[in-house]
Amino acid sequence: MKLLRYGPPGQEKPGLLDANGQIRDLSGTVPDITGAAISPEGLAKLAALDPTSLPLVGGDQRLGSPVTGLKNFVCIGLNYADHAAETGAAIPKEPIIFMKSLGALQGPNDQVEIPKNSVKTDWEVELAVIIGTRAKYVSEADAMNHVAGYAVCNDVSEREFQIERGGTWDKGKGHDTFGPLGPWLVTKDEVPDPQNLSMFCDIDGKRFQDGSTRTMIFGVAKLVSYVSHFITLHPGDVITTGTPPGVGMGQKPPVFLKAGQTMRLGIEGLGEQQQVTVAAE
Repeated sequence: MKLLRYGPPGQEKPGLLDANGQIRDLSGTVPDITGAAISPEGLAKLAALDPTSLPLVGGDQRLGSPVTGLKNFVCIGLNYADHAAETGAAIPKEPIIFMKSLGALQGPNDQVEIPKNSVKTDWEVELAVIIGTRAKYVSEADAMNHVAGYAVCNDVSEREFQIERGGTWDKGKGHDTFGPLGPWLVTKDEVPDPQNLSMFCDIDGKRFQDGSTRTMIFGVAKLVSYVSHFITLHPGDVITTGTPPGVGMGQKPPVFLKAGQTMRLGIEGLGEQQQVTVAAE
């Protein structure tokens, strides 16, 4: 299934994408796409529905984040061997964990703000893992039982704030609009191997990132297990899993975003998103 949320910001309704690529309304079945809706029981209930029996949603609809009500927006840094190489960083011995503000979460095609005083805003296409059942101290062997599905995420980053301003990475990662997620949550039954997905990111039509989840240092099962030993994961929580090479910081010379540019990014089987950059007010 491909689950989504559509409508104006703050007024999104739950929906699913049918076999013809049309949105079907789920408001009569679930109040929203929350942790409860993507629990094993919730997904079984939705999977039993006949999509053609659901109301068809017409018109050009804005998409919101495909999940809401999460407690944790967890991110993994330097998790692709080829990306670590382009930044000159050593291969991490353990996953690097940082957090995005929940305020960074937004729809896949909403505008992305360039923060005030920013000179190094960057892009990162990432595979996001969405948790379906509470995970605390779970083993790697059991980790995938806690995954509901996957989505595309753009881990937008301000590199000066992240690297040059002291302290942790979080201040360069948590600005409003820095976490576009979607267009939809694809349930894990439709993604047989999350470690073999092609992914890309274009800036103004130029291909910068052209990678694959095959080059992850730590795979999805390892990450879910590892994070669960430090942060209890709740249904609806999101883990973004790192980015392949081709970020702006890794270009020679580096290239960073300015207002008025267009980012288009996607992952095989998970859809695409597109954002226009604007100056923060």
